[in-house]
This record gives sequence, structure tokens and C-alpha cells, in this order.
Amino acid sequence: MIGRLRGVLVHKTPPELLIDVQGVGYEVEAPLSTFYDLGEAGSEVLLLTHLVVRDDAHVLYGFATEAERRLFRALIKVSGVGAKMALAVLSGIGVDEFAQCVERGDTATLTRLPGIGKKTAERLIVEMRDRLESVVVGMPQPRPDGSVASSPVEEAIQALAALGYREADAARMVRAVQGSKVDTEALIRAALQSTVKS
Repeated sequence: MIGRLRGVLVHKTPPELLIDVQGVGYEVEAPLSTFYDLGEAGSEVLLLTHLVVRDDAHVLYGFATEAERRLFRALIKVSGVGAKMALAVLSGIGVDEFAQCVERGDTATLTRLPGIGKKTAERLIVEMRDRLESVVVGMPQPRPDGSVASSPVEEAIQALAALGYREADAARMVRAVQGSKVDTEALIRAALQSTVKS
């Protein structure tokens, strides 16, 4: 899987980007929030990516922030929401604002987004409630150089997710045992032990 691209922006036409990475041109689709943050053609860009494999194409999506990519990945798991619709959601609303809509059950704001009807908005609210914690809670903070610093909590959640736990469940498990534990290994061990006791 292609997880990140760093290269020179060759061309951009919403929502498509062409990025030259050491002589290889990658076609990437990006939400407008990412698209308008990029410089002009010829500037260096760094994008976090997600590859969607379909029968007829392999499509690479690019994001300026980890929060956007996480929300995209959570959205495409919702029944009836594909990558194009997830891209439209991210183009029309910020991650924090989307989280507030889900928490408040605000279908009116969601239906203003292109392609989102009342039933889809209701389904997004219901299905995203469980997934939202893993999207916005414990997000790693970017360092000044643009790299991402993972906290022990974040690393523990990712490790549990890699073991097969749903991210929302992994986030709950880690927060339940967080207390004074400061390293990733202790958090993982305590979280796994808590499942055995219950």
C-alpha cells in the first residue's frame, strides 16, 4: 500500500493532482481542503495517501492531515458511502465540524453536502458514532517539520487495531486503562488483560 508521497506538484485540477516522485508521475485525488492548501505547480508537496483498488481502476487519494485520512477511511466503511462520496464530505466540511454534526445528530448540516440525502445523513450519524472516537481522539500532533509524533496512547490503539480489534473498541480499551501508564507496551498489556478479566 502507498501510504505517503513526497514530490513535486506537476499539475492540479480539482480534485486531481499529478505529483512527480523521482520521475514517476502519481495521479492523486484530494479533497478541496487539501487541494487549496497546496502551492502552485513546481512546489514540493507531502501527502498522506490511501489506495482504493476497484475492478476497473486503482485510485490514489491524498490528504494534508492524518485526521482527514482517518475520517476518509472511516467513511468508506459506512454502508452506501464510497470513496467519491467520502471525498465530497471532506471537501465540504472539516473533520472537527463533521465530528460535532455526528455528536449532535445534525442531519441538516450533512444534507447540505453534495450527494448526501436525509437517509444517508442519518446512516452516517448512526454508523460514525462508534468510529468517530478513533478518528478524532488521541490524534498525533504534527511536529514543526511536518512529521507526525505518535503518542504511546495512539501507538497502543494502532497495535490493538492491528491485532483485529475495531479502532473504536481499541480506543476505549486503552483509555480505560490509561491511568499512570506512560509507555506503549504497558498500555497494550493492560488493555489486553482487561479483556480477559471482563
